[in-house]
Amino acid sequence: MTIVVDIESLDQEGRGIAHADGKVVFVSGALPGERVAIEITKKRPSFDLARTLSVEKASASRVTPRCPHFGVCGGCTLQHADPALQLAAKQRSLEDAFARIGHVTPELLLPPVDGPAWGYRYRARLSVRHVVKKGGVLVGFHERQSSYVADMRECHVVPRKLSDLLVPLRELIGALSIRDRLPQIEVAVGERLSAPDGRQVFALVMRVLEPPTAEDEARLVAFADRHEVELWLQPGGPGTVAPFHPKNSTLAYTLPEFDVAMPYVPTDFTQVNFAINRVLVRRALALLAPQPGERVADFFCGLGNFTLPIARSGATAVGVEGNAALVRHAEENAARNLLAERATFVVANLFTATPDTVAALGPLNRALIDPPREGAIELSKSLPHRDDESSLARIVYVSCNPATLARDAAVIVNERGYRLAAAGVVNMFPHTAHVESMAVFER
Repeated sequence: MTIVVDIESLDQEGRGIAHADGKVVFVSGALPGERVAIEITKKRPSFDLARTLSVEKASASRVTPRCPHFGVCGGCTLQHADPALQLAAKQRSLEDAFARIGHVTPELLLPPVDGPAWGYRYRARLSVRHVVKKGGVLVGFHERQSSYVADMRECHVVPRKLSDLLVPLRELIGALSIRDRLPQIEVAVGERLSAPDGRQVFALVMRVLEPPTAEDEARLVAFADRHEVELWLQPGGPGTVAPFHPKNSTLAYTLPEFDVAMPYVPTDFTQVNFAINRVLVRRALALLAPQPGERVADFFCGLGNFTLPIARSGATAVGVEGNAALVRHAEENAARNLLAERATFVVANLFTATPDTVAALGPLNRALIDPPREGAIELSKSLPHRDDESSLARIVYVSCNPATLARDAAVIVNERGYRLAAAGVVNMFPHTAHVESMAVFER
């Protein structure tokens, strides 16, 4: 049955929100202010899911999606909205989370951090499936709200070279004897430190559930040479990732403003959007304002994305991370950048942080917190109270989930006694509803 609804706003997944028959309806493909004809696809006790059949009254912010796979591929959800609406929706999502979940309000809204809208995605995890009914091997993102792999032949949010590789990769894998035992390709685009021109390196990590044959290996080598990519194989867990061709494959990313270069393994966590990451680090350091002689913690430090710039500022940086392999790489990066004396690292599970484990790090003047989507609730509860002698002058919290940021902000403000001085969004993932943000807390 087709019904017509008026779209009131967007939810955190980029769907339009409407009401029909006393229930909330989440409508894919609709924008605020539009009147659309919809079809209910799933019914729930308190809400319904629907898809847009036609737009009766279009928003002025509606644009034609650039990608022909938009609407089927689940990689993007907002290509039909112009950039201004996308940013506004993310800002509103952050503000709503603070108000609804944290019951806190930032004193200042920071200008959004924005950047290139296309070709920005330097990391991607592509699924691989051999589907006889669709003519062979598919390589791409999952279909929207589905476990099926989208039949993709191009992608506009990854670099052009990677988009152009989608069809050749399908042909390559279709010709391998292990095509049914290769479920995933992880892509990492980095830099070659030895190349003064900053030439990009395209590394493809193939998850192989059984070893390739000699004939398979010959095909892989020929593909890598022909398309100028570097192949890695992963026969088991993350620790089994190793270069296949060439054997000396390396990649890195740089933060030129801080004279920092960081080699990494393709499966290490790095930010998807390198251009935005550089701006993110610059703004975070400006807001944190570390001073020479201070001790500054970088919680969930990873490879040292913030730790090394903090150390470069003249402060002593203490990076804390639960992944021992990442800490080892961070220590290597500190040494490579001649920052080992000012950047030290600790392996610790921050999801079980206590006041004692935080105090054991020694006196701290400032802190940066950059957790995964789960947030940092135990760490937030363990921070010193603003009235303690060991209290932090300033905390910068970088978040990839407004809900957990708002939850943790409530603890930092209401239990630890800090004030939420500022917050703003970071458009790390254009054309998606994913909201990256940062918040500043002051004593």
